[in-house]
Amino acid sequence: MISNRNSQSISPNWNGKQLPPQLPPTISGLAKEEEESFNPSKIFGVLRRRWWLIGIVTISVSAVVGVRVFQEEPIYQSRFQVLVGQLTNEQINPLAEQAGVSTKSVDYETQIQVLSSPKVLSPILEKIKAEYPNYDYSSLSNNLKINRLGQTQILEVRYQDSNPEKVKIVLDRVAAGYINYSLNEQQSGLQQGLEFTEDQLPQLQERVDKLQERLQIFRQQYDLIEPQSQGQQLSGKLSAIKQQQQETQAQLAEIQSLSVRLSEQLGLEMNEAITASALSAAPRYQELLNQLQQIETQIALESARLTEISPQMQRLQEQRANLLPLLQQEARAVLGTDRVSQNAQSMAASPNPIRLQLTQQLIEATNQRQILEVRQVAIALAENQARQELQKMAAVIREYTDLQRELQVATESLNRFLTVRETLKIEEAQKATPWQLISNPFQPSAPISPDVPRGLLIGGMAGLLAGIGAAMLAEKFDNRFHSPDDLKEITGLALLGTIPYQKQVKGQTSGDWAKPSTRRGDRASVLSVTPAHYHSSPFLDAFRSLHANLYFISPDRPLRSLAISSSVPAEGKSTTSVNLAQAAAAMGQRVLLVDADLRRPQIHIMMDLPNVWGLSHVISTDIEVNDVIQRSPGEDNLYILSAGQIPPDPTRLLSSQKMRNLIQQLQESFDLVIFDTPPLLGLVDAKLLAAHTDGIVMVVGLGQADQSGVKQVLDGLKMSHTKVLGAIANGVKGYTPSSSSYYQRYYRAENQTSSLNGNGESVN
Repeated sequence: MISNRNSQSISPNWNGKQLPPQLPPTISGLAKEEEESFNPSKIFGVLRRRWWLIGIVTISVSAVVGVRVFQEEPIYQSRFQVLVGQLTNEQINPLAEQAGVSTKSVDYETQIQVLSSPKVLSPILEKIKAEYPNYDYSSLSNNLKINRLGQTQILEVRYQDSNPEKVKIVLDRVAAGYINYSLNEQQSGLQQGLEFTEDQLPQLQERVDKLQERLQIFRQQYDLIEPQSQGQQLSGKLSAIKQQQQETQAQLAEIQSLSVRLSEQLGLEMNEAITASALSAAPRYQELLNQLQQIETQIALESARLTEISPQMQRLQEQRANLLPLLQQEARAVLGTDRVSQNAQSMAASPNPIRLQLTQQLIEATNQRQILEVRQVAIALAENQARQELQKMAAVIREYTDLQRELQVATESLNRFLTVRETLKIEEAQKATPWQLISNPFQPSAPISPDVPRGLLIGGMAGLLAGIGAAMLAEKFDNRFHSPDDLKEITGLALLGTIPYQKQVKGQTSGDWAKPSTRRGDRASVLSVTPAHYHSSPFLDAFRSLHANLYFISPDRPLRSLAISSSVPAEGKSTTSVNLAQAAAAMGQRVLLVDADLRRPQIHIMMDLPNVWGLSHVISTDIEVNDVIQRSPGEDNLYILSAGQIPPDPTRLLSSQKMRNLIQQLQESFDLVIFDTPPLLGLVDAKLLAAHTDGIVMVVGLGQADQSGVKQVLDGLKMSHTKVLGAIANGVKGYTPSSSSYYQRYYRAENQTSSLNGNGESVN
């Protein structure tokens, strides 16, 4: 009971003012689960929580792998290298190239398959069985590996076995077998080449003979030795004829132009010029012509004084008439005709050296023109004949070229086969081996397997991966909350506080592991810690932060009452209630902590107070509440109302009108009333009580609370329209508030500066 000094009027006030509470809205529902995505922080959290499982799986897998590595039979390996390229017979290769036989490239993939085939390995196996009778083909083929070294002409052959001596013997037999195989293949190829060459040579020789005979008949038929040279001669002849034709045409054009100019200068035609020239050169004709001209001159002179009938004129006319027949007779004798034009007679009658020279040039030009015209006709005939001969020669040359080409191809083929035959005979005589061992087999001294360090490393890595996989799988099937982020994300509630894991108070009260002791001799007691320890404790800082968060829900209208509960027992709701009440009281508020868990009360035990009278007595009897409220022994502002005797029906008491009136009375008497209520899952006590407070706060024990149970509880609160202020994550491992590290460094430095001197006095 409260003494008289404690039963004084305790009217509630907050900074001297009484304010109605302003509450947050009722939760509208749970947050929907987001799709899973890669979250490094979640993965690291899983690894941190499941480290023991990861360690067990890692050690187990590593141990199994390690045992297998050490129990594994040792394997030895050796190798040899063989050169398969054709680097010998340098004297023969040029001859083979002249014959058209190029060096054959090696298809290494095919060659490796052939060397691994039973055809090659079976003879080798028989020789190995002479020393190892139980040795079979599968052992040889499975353990024999053949690879090409890069882009070289070298093949590397490896063999593995548990017996190092056997490895050396097998590789020796394989190397000898491969060398014999290459020699047999070479000799077989040479023999086949010789047979093929001998078969082809008679046919090639016969074809060459037939073509030579056809060529001989062709030359005799056309009387030709080298048609191409004769064709070139005909082509040159045609070009010369064309040149002559062009020159003749040019000369003819020049002569024709000269003849036209001379004819225009003389005023004579060609025939007239010839006549005048001939008559001018005839003396008798010239004499008669002169006499005629003299008589005509006298007639002209006498006509001026005589008449036509005068005897003298008659005599002159008679003389003239006698001379004309004689002149014509002489012209006929000279020209062969008596028809002489007047122009010719005039020119002949008065010969002029210049005119005679021009007349002679006209005659010569005319003659030259006639000669050129005849030559032009002859050249045209020669050109036509040359063209016909050239066309005929083109067909002959084409036929000759075809014959010559066929003969050349046949001859080259014959010569090539003859050369190849000689080359193959030389190679067969030399019996050169194209493959050479450049690295001989050796007996291995150390095994290649097992590689103990590598095996242990792989085992450790495999174990670690398996452990991580097991941890992730276990996490997938684990339906509990493990971090404040999980709680906030899954429930959608505001996270009011995170209470760190406190090992020294675990197990002090069945399940409420995070409670402090109130016994004055206990160093872990919240009420008896030193100021420096109190301020630097993350555990206590968490409750002060929780109290501040509750205040800042509505700083203008602070909370006056709240219920604290959890989904199931042992989540730390009672411990949270006690420490929150102490933190609020330490901040100057008058706080009443009510143990409303009438089924399993814990507050009086945790606070080390008697539980003779309590809440159940106040509701069920006429006892005044002030008579049963007790003051906390370590905090003046903290008052406790214990549960009292456990009633047979707690639900009936908590749902009574007297309980509602009591809640109203307590809210008016204290700054903050905290109700520690029973768990919510399966019970309605907390919901009945919370309906008359400013709201309910859910305490969720990390690693203990089941997600489905919490969701079920929140669904029930939603249906009853109960105000949920938020959630508190209890039992956070490895958690330190953001300001705690600063406080720890600060007070650590303060303690160092406040060390004691030699007399035991404090030195600041």
